[in-house]
Amino acid sequence: MRRIRLFFKISRFIPFVISFFRSREIALRKKIAYLLLFIGYFFIPFDAIPDWLAVIGMLDDVAVLMLILKSMIKTAPNTLKHKYGI
Repeated sequence: MRRIRLFFKISRFIPFVISFFRSREIALRKKIAYLLLFIGYFFIPFDAIPDWLAVIGMLDDVAVLMLILKSMIKTAPNTLKHKYGI
């Protein structure tokens, strides 16, 4: 249920992600790790469920994106979480 709510609040995460990468409170190693995760997510062509299966095929892509965002939220400083109401 939490992942479903997270999915519907996706528009709020764009400024959060930008602030996450601009924040001086977060170690450069973590920023690079998350950047590599995002790049890998978009450029590695492997899917558990092929995208040509319409909606079902995109579910694994959304799940991976939500897992990355959830992990970013956990590692973000409290000031950043409160700023965006997360």
